[in-house]
Amino acid sequence: MLVNILILCTGNSCRSQMAQGFLQSFSKALSVHSAGTEPAKEVHPLAVKTMAEAGIDISKNVPARVDDYLDREWDYVITVCDQANESCPLFTGKVKHRLHMGFEDPAKATGTPEEVLSVFRTVRDQIMEAFSTFYKNLRFTK
Repeated sequence: MLVNILILCTGNSCRSQMAQGFLQSFSKALSVHSAGTEPAKEVHPLAVKTMAEAGIDISKNVPARVDDYLDREWDYVITVCDQANESCPLFTGKVKHRLHMGFEDPAKATGTPEEVLSVFRTVRDQIMEAFSTFYKNLRFTK
């Protein structure tokens, strides 16, 4: 049984892309998409880099607009940033579960290149841990 999951963020360039990458790596029984309320032009290069370090390739991912997913049926719609949670649009399709897992925006990190990269790695690891727990508790029955 396929579980349909949509991960939402504002820019769909970092956190939601990371979460999608991890969830897709856990099981082929998950159909995972990610989108943004205000999508960026590209996936952040440091998100791509830090996910590659974790063995997951998101280099071909492209930020998507949430409007393209509003009329679909979802088992889970999960927001990963506070702004997307607050401005989450009304879905016309059926949404069985809506969750919020907030993470710091690594794209807003400042400092030396190594300090910024460290923030991306920290957020990546937090996302991996949270979504690993989510997956372990997931019920594959509808």
